[in-house]
Amino acid sequence: MKARTFSLVCLLALLSQTYGLDNGLALTPPMGWMSWERFRCNTDCKNDPLNCISENLFKTMADEMVLKGFKDAGYEYIIIDDCWLDHQRDENGKLTPDPERFPSGIKALADYVHNLGLKFGIYEDYGNFTCGGYPGILGYLEQDAQTFAEWEVDYIKLDGCYVDIHQMDTGYPDFGDYLNKTGRPIVYSCSWPAYWEDEVPDYPKIAQYCNLWRNYGDIQDSWTDVLDIIDHYGDQQNVFAQFAGPGQWNDPDMLIIGNFALSMEQSKLQMAVWAVLAAPLIMSNDLRNIRPEFTEILTNRNVIKINQDPLGHQGRRMFQDKKAQIDIYVKQVLPMANGNTSGAVVIMYRGNDGTPVEVEFTPEQIGLSHFNGYTMFEVFENEELGLVMPAETVKVKVNPNGAQLLKLVANSARMFNGVESSWHPNAIESADSLSSIKVSSMGKTGWKSDDEL
Repeated sequence: MKARTFSLVCLLALLSQTYGLDNGLALTPPMGWMSWERFRCNTDCKNDPLNCISENLFKTMADEMVLKGFKDAGYEYIIIDDCWLDHQRDENGKLTPDPERFPSGIKALADYVHNLGLKFGIYEDYGNFTCGGYPGILGYLEQDAQTFAEWEVDYIKLDGCYVDIHQMDTGYPDFGDYLNKTGRPIVYSCSWPAYWEDEVPDYPKIAQYCNLWRNYGDIQDSWTDVLDIIDHYGDQQNVFAQFAGPGQWNDPDMLIIGNFALSMEQSKLQMAVWAVLAAPLIMSNDLRNIRPEFTEILTNRNVIKINQDPLGHQGRRMFQDKKAQIDIYVKQVLPMANGNTSGAVVIMYRGNDGTPVEVEFTPEQIGLSHFNGYTMFEVFENEELGLVMPAETVKVKVNPNGAQLLKLVANSARMFNGVESSWHPNAIESADSLSSIKVSSMGKTGWKSDDEL
């Protein structure tokens, strides 16, 4: 078992020391839709006109984002990923879109998105070529930044194929400076640290120049990939979690909810963990035929509120029991009471035994020790579960391949029959060892243990 603890003092210290790109953007994690995971580099509009990378696809997704309530829930960016470009720059060295798939041009597409009240994002690569083999920005940084501003781009993802990684430490900041000099507010998403593999990237510098950054491999339409990314964020949290905050976010990659791989429970788990990690909520799915139950998960206002909490704290893995297959992540959120934050808690169970497990813990075991206690809610259904004190046991059942997402709202005062309690933090006994968090398999309650045989 592995366990970690933290305090409000540590949180405030981290927040006071964060670095940030000085463009005033992405003060909460960006929310939107991106083409890559679901539609990839499909350029065959002759044989697959409904799914190829074209202006029609992005117009349609923008329409669906409005019609199906995603815009009202907070999703605002429509982002083109790779394979939108023509294979060559024009005679003046300017980037141009593929003329058959984007006959109206990028500025007209941006106008269409803006007229829906949404924002427009685009992809490029800090290299000679994009990952798909189209023109990169190397050698054209200033010109391309100006082009994106002229097209009224609001968000740019800059990938890192076909370039020496040691050039990134100067190249990514240089392009960010050119973006700022255009005068247009453009959210800057960097893939800078994702290419460093065994070397530790310069996270203070990355956070200084980027609004968000990818630092792991691309997500695939796979439950295994979701778990792999979650494990990476837990295992490496001491390396990069402290650099997350308003205007600067670690990006574990796209939400694949509503595609082919994830069940309902798995979808709720990805949404819950991404919310607690303060991750950008960038969907990559087909909004034309997404099932209503997946739309409900993606647009759940209570979950989104946790993700968009203005403190900007990236949740930490506070407990892991690999044998029981339980992980607990905790994110500090508002409101505050008596100097203590509230907490969002996701308890995930990656087992597949066929029945839920019961997890027992106390708030103080996972770093929540506010002496006036908490009012606890189940977040997806917004169900109030009652008052819980720091040393009181909480019992929750977690479905296989699923998660429970709780919010513990710090109480300003503990009341009994209208009288304020004299509860005091010095009255709290020492927290139990995290190893005493109990996990019980409900499917084995009639099973004899090894000790009984």
